[in-house]
Order: sequence, then structure tokens, then C-alpha cells
Amino acid sequence: MNSALILPLVIGYLLGSIPFGLILARLGGKGDIRAVGSGNIGATNVLRTGSKGLAAATLILDALKGAAAVLLAQRFWPEAVQFAAAGAMIGHLYPAWLKFEGGKGAATLLGVIAPLMWEGAVAYALIWLGLLLIVRIASVASIVAAGSAPLSAAIIGRDELVPLMLGFALLVIWKHRENIQRLLSGIEPRIGRGKG
Repeated sequence: MNSALILPLVIGYLLGSIPFGLILARLGGKGDIRAVGSGNIGATNVLRTGSKGLAAATLILDALKGAAAVLLAQRFWPEAVQFAAAGAMIGHLYPAWLKFEGGKGAATLLGVIAPLMWEGAVAYALIWLGLLLIVRIASVASIVAAGSAPLSAAIIGRDELVPLMLGFALLVIWKHRENIQRLLSGIEPRIGRGKG
């Protein structure tokens, strides 16, 4: 690989691998988030601690780290933007310091998309929020929103981003595979309503 591509990839990975959910839960006196609910370090599981504030902060920071990786690359390594984006996503999903057990990528993907195609980010956010309000199942909202990313890229004519967005969508879906099994069994929990 070209050495000019390695640095933004690594920086993206390091940014993406910051476990904000784990850090905020500990700072907020909630203990190790990995011992709560699903054990995931993302915002949905932080919400299970009972702190909406910590969950919102986790969601925002997870999105911002994805955006930061892309924005840095756009500024300093424009030829390597997609590598930085990939690094951020992989870092969030598979952080080395957490034995490669990270989040599920929905918020970080939103952050990655925002500087690349704002229209896609708006669609993503509206789909995610709309489904969350309607069905109150975070995994459904996340999976469908992630699936919208490659479609948005294609619709707005950003064909060069379609393969990247498709790859990211598949990664998010893969990380939700246990949720999908629970959805098929009718036992996936709903936000604020116990078991669905």
C-alpha cells in the first residue's frame, strides 16, 4: 500500500477506536458498560444504564469521531479520504484495546457520511430517527439507515462512494446479526418498552 494512504488509515482507526460509551459510562458512575445489557459500547446500550444524557453524548461523540477522520483526510490527504473513513469505521467496530469487540457502527457511519455527502447524512438521520420513533427498536433503525447509505450515494450521483458505503452497510448489518436473530424470534427489546 502507498505510504501516503497508510497514515490517514491509521489516524482514522485510532480516532474510530476511542470507546466513548465505555469512557462516558465510567466517568458517569455507571461502571463498565460491557457488563450492562447487550455488553455493547454504543449509545443504545449506554441508554440501558438509565442515563439519556450519557447515551446522547455517546451517540454524538461516536458520530464526531467518524466525521473528524474524514475531515482531517479531506484537509491533509484528499487522495486518501476513503481510507480514513474505512479506518474510522473499522476502529469503532474492532478496537484493538477492547479485544476487537467494539460498537455496531450506526452513529460512526453517520459521522463518516456527513462530510462526504451531506444529503446522504440527512436521509440517514431522518430514516434512523423516524424508524426509532415508529417501531422503537434501535437495531431496526440502525440497519435500515445503514442500508440507505449506498442508495443515497447512487441517487445523488456519487458513484465512487457506492462501494465504500455498501461495504460499511454490510459491516453494520453483520454487527447486528444477533439483533436480527432476536427480531426473527420476536424478542428484540424496544426502547422504553421492555421486550418487543
